Amino acid sequence: MTVAITRSLDLKGVACPLPIVKTANAMKDLAPGALVEVLATDPGSVNDFAAWARTTGNELLESSQLGNVYRFVIRKKG
Repeated sequence: MTVAITRSLDLKGVACPLPIVKTANAMKDLAPGALVEVLATDPGSVNDFAAWARTTGNELLESSQLGNVYRFVIRKKG
């Protein structure tokens, strides 16, 4: 899947709940449909981002892991 990332957040080393808080704050300034890439190292972020996307209506397009880094791509709800 080729996607144009609007904003990328490097949240490696940041513990829960800050990855969600910082992502939510960053998305406030973006247009509907914008894509945000988040890189995190907190293993709890996998479940946190899935639950957050469901409850906010934002779309979790990707949730992957490479080593100890988790990558999320989220589309802002429109």
